[in-house]
Amino acid sequence: MVARNSIVRDTVRQLQERGHFRPRSVKDRFDMMTVTKPKLATAADRAIGSRIAALRAAQGLSQTTLGHAIGVSFQQVQKYEKGRNRVGASRLQMIADLLKVPVETFFTDKLPAEAGAEPVQALFDDPEIMDLVTAFRSIPDQTTRSGVLSIVKAAAALRQAHAEA
Repeated sequence: MVARNSIVRDTVRQLQERGHFRPRSVKDRFDMMTVTKPKLATAADRAIGSRIAALRAAQGLSQTTLGHAIGVSFQQVQKYEKGRNRVGASRLQMIADLLKVPVETFFTDKLPAEAGAEPVQALFDDPEIMDLVTAFRSIPDQTTRSGVLSIVKAAAALRQAHAEA
């Protein structure tokens, strides 16, 4: 037993000399026990969450379906959508892939390539726009979809021409 204690003592001394070991003080133990504040959700977390909710709803997916696809519970999806929990980068990429949108969709305030566009959030918050998107996505025939899109574009062009006159 004495030989074993001397081996341990010699090993500790060697480690101390090399700077690899130092005994823990009471202060070190206290520092290890201090609790850091949890990171609070920000306005950006809430904006990303609401965009996830809007895109999920537009695609007709339930929170449960989205949760299963990304490996979390529907309660966790609710927390993401309400901005209570932050969405990690890899999980956000999984959500973007599942919803078939680029990740930038969750971060941009304007629609791409349109300087005078409405904020994306305003589009998602409008129930008529979401109804239009949901109805459009339910049309399986590409010819019919093209026709509906042409009608909507023509109506918008007429409205704009009338406003300019």
